[in-house]
Amino acid sequence: MTTAGTENGRLTWRSWEMPSGDAQRTWFPEMVVRLRAEWYEGMSIPALIGLRDELDGTLHRIRAGRNIQTPIITCGRCGITGPAAEPHVSVRALILALARFEIASKDQTRALEKEWAAYRKQHQLDVEGKASAGVQESCPH
Repeated sequence: MTTAGTENGRLTWRSWEMPSGDAQRTWFPEMVVRLRAEWYEGMSIPALIGLRDELDGTLHRIRAGRNIQTPIITCGRCGITGPAAEPHVSVRALILALARFEIASKDQTRALEKEWAAYRKQHQLDVEGKASAGVQESCPH
């Protein structure tokens, strides 16, 4: 539901369906709280992948529960206009979130990023820590 109102004498539009920016948001406050509670220094890469899986599931439950739709985009590759792909939490995004939300130091984050890159290469994993199929999707939008 969208309504018009006035603020300081100017016409404004307000949407009561979802807060501004939620369509693009990946890190909701409850996910950050969980990341703070469950990450610890020295966490193994397989445990980090497991935490990523849990946070990704939480992200999808939040988006579904709040009826948050992805924005409509026009694909630069194929030209089709439609909903963007659902956001996911990658292992690297989880690692970078540790620094962004001041859960780990920049040095810890850099070291963990290097450890993840080596582990990913050695085990041939995709960005989510799953076995890489080697075939890229044509247009994931």
